[in-house]
Amino acid sequence: MSEVVGSHDLLLVTLDTLRYDVAAELAAAGRIPNLARHLPGGVWERRHAPGSFTYASHQAIFAGFLPTPAAPGPHPRLFAARFAGSESTAERTFVFDTPDLVSGLAAAGYRTVCIGGVGFFNRQAPLGSVLPGMFQEAHWEPEFGVASDTSFEAQVTRAERVVEQLPSEQRLFLFVNVSALHQPNWFHQPGATRDAGDSRATHAAALEYVDAHIGRLFAAASSRRRAFAVVCSDHGTAYGDDGYTGHRLGHESVWTVPYAHFFLAPGATVR
Repeated sequence: MSEVVGSHDLLLVTLDTLRYDVAAELAAAGRIPNLARHLPGGVWERRHAPGSFTYASHQAIFAGFLPTPAAPGPHPRLFAARFAGSESTAERTFVFDTPDLVSGLAAAGYRTVCIGGVGFFNRQAPLGSVLPGMFQEAHWEPEFGVASDTSFEAQVTRAERVVEQLPSEQRLFLFVNVSALHQPNWFHQPGATRDAGDSRATHAAALEYVDAHIGRLFAAASSRRRAFAVVCSDHGTAYGDDGYTGHRLGHESVWTVPYAHFFLAPGATVR
């Protein structure tokens, strides 16, 4: 990353609430082809989330603590704030001298843009302003939120507009928090009803919905130059696993998340 930062545009996508097991099953079954074609070996990497809910996890991610490989470490990090004693800062890590990665990339000449999704990004209250407030430019509309059945399409359209309006020489750090996986997600599965509610099946249907449109986001992110992308979940969620429902709790379904990073070639086609 010490070589990538400054020469590439950067894309960070958090698939909010996406479970590892569901993501892995859909990749193996060929149900998310647009994501799978970019995953190394066509599979998600199994990692541990830095937090059990959106706010905590994103505070860590924006400090450089991406989800950690689910194997004994230490594991060198892509990004790290400079501080004494860090065992995960390596020679090739991009090290920043600011309190968070977003301002560190701004100091390196990047335009930092947030396209929010869940309520922690909606700027409707002080708490919902903390995370987007880190960015030079932040966008949120009700159409991007959890209650919209076309949320990701709307987010991608805004991302395309952001990229189109940037000067060609301006480096970009684009962050997208995808709300479609978060509850409620029942409306993404044909035949599902509000009364029946959300389930692992509707969660999977929401990921298929995201996959159908993510090619446009990848194309926009790489439309001006080669881009480096990180796509991951910030935490999972339980659907009755061992009696648990939801997240902000210490269950395997919450702590284990899918992760991938990869390069996007300029002029990537939309599929």
